[in-house]
Amino acid sequence: MALKTRSNVAHAALALAVSLSLGAGPLAVPARAEVKPAGPESVADLAEGLLDAVVNISTSQNVKSDDKAPMPQVPEGSPFQDFFDEFFKGEDGSNQPQTVNSLGSGFVIDPKGFIATNNHVIEGADDIEVNFANGSKLKAKLVGTDPKTDLALLKVEPKAPLKAVPFGDSRTMRIGDWVMAIGNPFGLGGSVTVGIISARGRNINAGPYDNFIQTDAAINRGNSGGPLFNMKGEVIGINTAIISPSGGSIGIGFSVPTELAENIFLQLRDYGETRRGWLGVRIQPVTDDIAGSLGMTETKGALVAGVIKGGPVDNGSIMTGDVIVRFDGKDVHEMRDLPRVVAESPVGKAVDVVLLRGGKEMTVKITLGRLEDGEKQADPADEATPDEGTAEEGTAPDTEEQALPKNIETVLGMGIGDLDEDARKTFNIVESVKGVVITEVAPGSAAAERGIVPGDVIVEVGQEAVTTAEEVKSRVAKLKSEDRRNVLMMVSNRSGALRYITVRID
Repeated sequence: MALKTRSNVAHAALALAVSLSLGAGPLAVPARAEVKPAGPESVADLAEGLLDAVVNISTSQNVKSDDKAPMPQVPEGSPFQDFFDEFFKGEDGSNQPQTVNSLGSGFVIDPKGFIATNNHVIEGADDIEVNFANGSKLKAKLVGTDPKTDLALLKVEPKAPLKAVPFGDSRTMRIGDWVMAIGNPFGLGGSVTVGIISARGRNINAGPYDNFIQTDAAINRGNSGGPLFNMKGEVIGINTAIISPSGGSIGIGFSVPTELAENIFLQLRDYGETRRGWLGVRIQPVTDDIAGSLGMTETKGALVAGVIKGGPVDNGSIMTGDVIVRFDGKDVHEMRDLPRVVAESPVGKAVDVVLLRGGKEMTVKITLGRLEDGEKQADPADEATPDEGTAEEGTAPDTEEQALPKNIETVLGMGIGDLDEDARKTFNIVESVKGVVITEVAPGSAAAERGIVPGDVIVEVGQEAVTTAEEVKSRVAKLKSEDRRNVLMMVSNRSGALRYITVRID
C-alpha cells in the first residue's frame, strides 16, 4: 500500500514537471537548450577522399666532408680500424661525402603531376622522391621556388592521372571554423588531425608577406608542406611552421593561406618563377606620433619614406610623405598590408591608390611594375627589397679627427650644422643627400631615443625642406609655439636611405 502511494506521488510530480516545462502557469521553466556537439561527428568520409592526394616527400643532400676536419684516431692494429677507415674514408683515402636525408609533406594540385610543398622541405636537395598513399614512388624535379613565402612546386611524371585536391578561398574562413590537416609527421605518412582556426593574419616574422592562419590542429615536424583543409575538402592553407619549445605540437601551428599561395603556385607552374606587382616605394609604419604630426584622425596606412628611382611612381604620382590608405579597393590598415596586396596584383595592372597628402585625401592611378625587376635595379641606398619595409636606422660612422661643420647650432638635444664639403668628408655622406647634418647627439635626449646618430642628415622638418641649421631651429620653434608635442622630421643616413621620425619637444 505504501509503495502504491509513493507511485501516485511520483506520477503527480512528473505531471507537474511536464506542465511546467510546457509553459503552463506563471512558474513556467524554459526547456533545456540544445547541446551542440563539440566538433564534427566524424571526418572519416572526408579524409578517405583526400588521403590519396597527399604525399610524403623524401629528400637527400650530399654534403662533402671537409678534408681538414679532425678525424677519430684509433691505435694501429685496433679491431675498429677497418670500421673507421670504411666509414670516414673512401677508397682513395680522402674523406667520404655524407648524405643528409629529410622528410616533409606535399599535395597534388594538378592530375598531370604538379605537387605543392614548402621551400624549406626541398631546399638544397640533390634528390627528391615523392611517396604516394598506395606505396608507389616517383622521382620529382623542382619546377620553381618562392623563398619569400616558403613555397615550392614539384613535378612528377605519372603513368596515369593523379588524384588532385582543389584550392578553397581562405578569405571566407572564420576564427573557430573546423579544419583538417593531413601530412607526414615524424615520417608517419597519411596522418590526419583535426582542429579549428585559432587566429588569422598572424605575423611571425617569417617573411615580408606574413599573413598566416593559426590552427590548433596537431602539426609536427614532417607536416611542413602538407595541406590544411576546410570541411568541404578544399585546401585553404599550406602547413609551414609551429611554435614549440619541445619540438612537438602544442596546438600553435601556422599555415600559408591560399589567398596568397594559390597565385604563387600558378606562377611557378606557368613561368617557373614569381611575377609580383611592384609599386616602387620604401615604406614605414604610421605611428601615433606620426599620425598626429600629419593631422590624421586615425593611425593607419603606410607612410612613404622614399621613391625608388626609375620605379613605377618615379613620376610624381606618389611622393615621400604620402600615406597610402587604400590600394586597388583594399584598405591598408597598417604598413605590412601594403607589400602583400601589391605583390598579389598582376604586373602591368593599372590600379587606384588612395593616399593622404597635406591632410587631404586623393586618388592616383598607378601602373604596376614587376618586383623582381625592381630588386635588380634598386639603388644600394634603397631597401634591399623595395616595398617591404623601412630604411635602416642610423649607425655611427667611422670618422677621423677632422674639422666639424661651421655654424653649429643645438636643437632637441642635437648639434646641427650646414652640410658643406668638410661635413661630407667628416661623416662620409654621399653627394645626393641634401639637408642639415647632425654633428652630435646628447645621450638620453629625445633624439637619441629615436636612434639618431652623428652623420645623419635632417632633410625635412614638418614636411618642409631645410638646408641650413637656422631653418631647422626656426621650424622647431614655430611648432613649439603651436603647442606641438612632437616634431616630424625626414632624416637621411649617410648613404641616402630616408626615414620619417618624430622627436619629442621637451
